[in-house]
Amino acid sequence: MTQSSYPVEHRVASQSELETDHPSKRVKYESHPVRLDGAKDKSLAVPSHPLGVRPSGNAYTSTRNIKSNAGWFAILPDETLLQMLEYLEAPELLRLGATCKAIHAFSRAEELWKALLIESSPTSLTWQGTWRSTLLGRSATREPEISCLGLFSDTIHRPFHCAHIPLDPFISNIPARNEIKRFDDLSREEFAESYTGEPFILTEPVKSWPIYRNWSTEALLRKYGHVVFRAEAVDWPLKTYADYMENSKDESPLYLFDSRFVEKMGIEVGKDTPDSSYWIPDCFGEDLFAVLGKQRPDCRWLIVGPERSGSTFHKDPNGTSAWNAVLRGSKYWIMFPSSSSLPPPPGVFVSSDQSEVTSPLSIAEWLLGFHAEARATPGCIEGICSTGEVLHVPSGYYHLVVNLEPSIAITQNFVPESKLREVLEFLRTKPDQISGFPKDVVDPFILFSQKLEEQFPGLLEVSANKKSSKGIKKTSWQAAVKKQDEDDAVFSFGFESEDEAG
Repeated sequence: MTQSSYPVEHRVASQSELETDHPSKRVKYESHPVRLDGAKDKSLAVPSHPLGVRPSGNAYTSTRNIKSNAGWFAILPDETLLQMLEYLEAPELLRLGATCKAIHAFSRAEELWKALLIESSPTSLTWQGTWRSTLLGRSATREPEISCLGLFSDTIHRPFHCAHIPLDPFISNIPARNEIKRFDDLSREEFAESYTGEPFILTEPVKSWPIYRNWSTEALLRKYGHVVFRAEAVDWPLKTYADYMENSKDESPLYLFDSRFVEKMGIEVGKDTPDSSYWIPDCFGEDLFAVLGKQRPDCRWLIVGPERSGSTFHKDPNGTSAWNAVLRGSKYWIMFPSSSSLPPPPGVFVSSDQSEVTSPLSIAEWLLGFHAEARATPGCIEGICSTGEVLHVPSGYYHLVVNLEPSIAITQNFVPESKLREVLEFLRTKPDQISGFPKDVVDPFILFSQKLEEQFPGLLEVSANKKSSKGIKKTSWQAAVKKQDEDDAVFSFGFESEDEAG
């Protein structure tokens, strides 16, 4: 699609028009800074929408609403109208957007163009600053500046507002009772005896890694700029993703999260490995999933993202624990323990067995709507993990994380001995929730049990007789062989819940 084929309205909104062309009693919602204490601070101001769109509530004090000029489209709720536009291809969106200002504003919604670009799966692209400009192959500076003053829509305004809210009010003044514990380092014994069930930050281990000294965005681009990495729904060369990081205003920025980075980058891992780039912090000890070798589930990821990128509330997969090491940048974490007797974090919905976690809001929406309540909720733990630090995420913890600046990190999921029973119980009782295993692994529970018995004889029995943090009564692991046919046998282990045991 060339620029000449784009039908536009050519009148450009001046800055003075954006500021004055509205009734004097209009509520200037978006021009007020975001402050939790209600005070105004120009340093925290959210800018006006580039098309002049304002939140829906402003319509009550306005003498006009340009959506009334949209014909039959005017009777549709904004959400329904935007959903209808999702069925259109780019040429149709362009033509429809040229019919009136209100429809033009809806047709400019970035989520529409993001979906179209991802669906088109281009073999190569140059990031142009917006999803629409990138799909159309032109600079964002050449986009038409149509004044849509008089349009009031939360559906259009909310993503822009959320993409510009300041993060400082949410990450500062952390109550002392909520602060994540911090240590220089821990021994294996200290971790195993006291901290496998607690979040904490270590400030020293990562600083001995070669990649801590050598990696930066510029260094990675020089060596790996052409290498294709996974960033959510797209596979882009690192150079393209870096351009996106540098020039994007998405409400929820794409997050580079690649589980094959070691192979793609040709680096070595392990403290005793020659030319190793990094190794597991020693305090975490033996990762029992290592017994699976090449059959273990995905366990390590390179994470790169701009400011505001991150992950909404979730639990780590397969009942595992995790560590997250920040090589550049800083991350804000907010975490909650989980159990059948505790509610999920505010604004988060959980299935009855706590295996599925749904957070329907973006990170910014959650911060605006639920952060204050969450901070006052018993069990809330929060803190900032900075460059050169590593954070421990215990098995089963809900956690949300957001990058406070462009960041590079490495994370790994692991199974410490103290959490072995939880992982086995997850694999046994939630086969539909298991993720990351190679396709040739038919039954991860049986495979893991067999490998453990082969490499750590007696460990299963020891783990089964330890007190469970989830209230499951310990009975002996009843290892037996079930004959499936004359030549095939598998292990079978018996579990009893407190109810089943009477």
